[in-house]
Amino acid sequence: MPPAERARVILDAAERVLLSRGLQGTTMEAVAAEAGMSKRTLYDLFDGRAALIEALVRRLREGIVMPLGAAQQALPLAGRLRLLLAPDRLPGTGSVALEVMRAAIAEAPQQPEIAALMLEEGPRAVRRMIRDELARAAAADEIALDDTEAAAALLLRMALPCPMERLLSGAGTDEPIEAARARVDRAIAVFLAGMAAGIGPA
Repeated sequence: MPPAERARVILDAAERVLLSRGLQGTTMEAVAAEAGMSKRTLYDLFDGRAALIEALVRRLREGIVMPLGAAQQALPLAGRLRLLLAPDRLPGTGSVALEVMRAAIAEAPQQPEIAALMLEEGPRAVRRMIRDELARAAAADEIALDDTEAAAALLLRMALPCPMERLLSGAGTDEPIEAARARVDRAIAVFLAGMAAGIGPA
């Protein structure tokens, strides 16, 4: 089996184990058994449990938000931000990504290092992608902005719903996609207008 395919099978197994046993039960032994592979095979691709969970969270995040390609980076800033913040792939109620987030929150006090990895590969990675686009726009004089980190955090909070609402909502309560797209468009328009008027991070 090619390494990329082996990694996919392992991460699929890690998802299933995490959902059924929680973070604490997501051990290399449990994932190897679920994948039908030896522990040594897992260690050939991931140097430990933390690296495995980090790769799993990265894969889940890339299913929601991915860095822009070269053609997309040629779009105006509003278009680039709209692609990064597109709500079409946000996890819905009962999705694997939301259940992984629920498990991470429940077990964060006992697994602080894993919770930190999930933060870095999840919401903080998305914020970094927005920050990088804002920095690119500032360098090209598309926007006047000094503090791209604070601006990225502000835009992210404006555009995307609080995950706590999704975690606490029942089935069938997901926001309609057209309403979600309109919310993202409004957030980007308000953000860009505020920056142009000199409101917010300079």
